[in-house]
Amino acid sequence: MSKQFDVIVIGGGPGGYIAAIRAAQLGFNVACIDEWKNDKGGPAPGGTCTNVGCIPSKALLQSSEHFEHANKHFAEHGITATGVKMDVAKMIARKDTVVKQNNDGILYLFKKNKVSFFHGRGSFAKAVEGGYEIKVAGAAEETLTGKQIIIATGSNARALPGTPFDEELVLSNDGALRVGAVPKKLGLIGSGVIGLEMGSVWRRLGAEVTILEGLPTFLGAVDEQIAKEAKKAFDKQGLKIELGVKVGEIKTGKKGVSIAYTSAKGEAQTLDVDKLIVSIGRVPNTIGLNTEAVGLALDERGAIVVDGDCKTNLPGVWAVGDVVRGPMLAHKAEEEGVAVAERIAGQHGHVNFNTVPWVIYTSPEIAWVGRTEQQLKADGVKYKAGTFPFLANGRARALGDTTGMVKMLADAETDEILGVHIVGPQASELISEAVVAMEFKASSEDIARICHAHPSLSEATKEAALAVDKRTLNF
Repeated sequence: MSKQFDVIVIGGGPGGYIAAIRAAQLGFNVACIDEWKNDKGGPAPGGTCTNVGCIPSKALLQSSEHFEHANKHFAEHGITATGVKMDVAKMIARKDTVVKQNNDGILYLFKKNKVSFFHGRGSFAKAVEGGYEIKVAGAAEETLTGKQIIIATGSNARALPGTPFDEELVLSNDGALRVGAVPKKLGLIGSGVIGLEMGSVWRRLGAEVTILEGLPTFLGAVDEQIAKEAKKAFDKQGLKIELGVKVGEIKTGKKGVSIAYTSAKGEAQTLDVDKLIVSIGRVPNTIGLNTEAVGLALDERGAIVVDGDCKTNLPGVWAVGDVVRGPMLAHKAEEEGVAVAERIAGQHGHVNFNTVPWVIYTSPEIAWVGRTEQQLKADGVKYKAGTFPFLANGRARALGDTTGMVKMLADAETDEILGVHIVGPQASELISEAVVAMEFKASSEDIARICHAHPSLSEATKEAALAVDKRTLNF
């Protein structure tokens, strides 16, 4: 007999588990279906973010950064460290522990909020009176019926045509997190978030890393001035980035991977590496959802079609996160998940795409919110810009990390902040001040007049705000 629910969430990633918990908090009888498994076959909710994305990559970035500091930067602090070695197996084991702690935390939250969890793949069976019948294919087949359905099935790594992932030599983000030993030579295709973060991890541990990027510009979505500053830092670190290349045939063999490509100058080149990470974007995941059974509309990319409120073409069916339009970011999915749960309850869920922050967790970190200078120019918006380098920031000097700057863009007439862009230490944390300011339509003068702790990295944000009007407090 079918089990009845007010709300059924398909997918237990950031969008899904947050939507399920919020809906339960609002008084609904909620089920969440998720198929991720741990190495023992047990449930591992959290989606790509928790299992093979945001969380494990940050764990490896932290471990590798500690290693690099011990080898290259402790001496300047008067600390002598000799014979420092990296136990890759232990680093990976720590990463796995961090992942499991997050998996278990989500299961605890389901129990605490009385969300019924079903481990398996959820798919549409048919529309029924007052809702939809959902099948769960897991250890045991189950059938659920829900009045409202929220789809949060996330995305999958995009493979190069003709070069599938084998997760041994040709790696997706999943395989890149499971490398058992430091490769002597590592190749990456794509210089986006995954490429730069994974490239940074293995470079710090001793790999010779080459990134091949098809676009002629580095980090085209980032403010051009910030991207150039970041590129200089990566070049100095020894991260080799080739732009404007055209990748040709890729061959795998006992000795590794051979990539034929044409350089930006039109010269034929070959890159031989031990392993290749392909990070050319992600595609919406609707595999096995059986959308045709109920007539759920997909667009040309395979994403579920939704309106501004995340409603699909079907009554009572919603979709959030990577499986719909918009940036594929965990926190964007979370915001949509909360908003949909509240809309189902008759409230006014809120998601402002203009203030969704972006972060690349390299060193230096890169973070931004709002529009870039090149976007403002293209749109014909009159603006003022202010920048401040971390080189002139006392806290950054004390940290021993003065790379980068804070850049603020404001409307030339109203002084409203239009964008904030940071490359440098702890940019991922500093950007939140800008997000709050922009949500409340703050001006650059508002930031300039707020008292910031001294010494702190956030003073660079205040100085950038002052620089918008050609002022400064930095003597």
